[in-house]
Amino acid sequence: MRIHRTITTRVLSLFLATAWLLAVSLTVYATEQKPVVTVAPVKSVAVASGAVEDTLPMCMTRIPQGATPGQRLIAEQSCQRDESDRASMRAVPGR
Repeated sequence: MRIHRTITTRVLSLFLATAWLLAVSLTVYATEQKPVVTVAPVKSVAVASGAVEDTLPMCMTRIPQGATPGQRLIAEQSCQRDESDRASMRAVPGR
């Protein structure tokens, strides 16, 4: 009976110590984090994204500054794809 009480006390103490360390480390981690606020440059443009009148530089300026390298790559490829589509539309005579 005494061994059972000793084991229970030690397990409970270990559990409480672990919970306390986790709570302290999460609190320290949360206070070290700084909120990141990034705002993309906004231009007053009346042209819709992907419209024929849109241009490659205007499309590139709509990519957020806080984008990850992967997001930036996909956005740049999308802008270049849209630009090639717009170029083919501009090449149509009678427009």
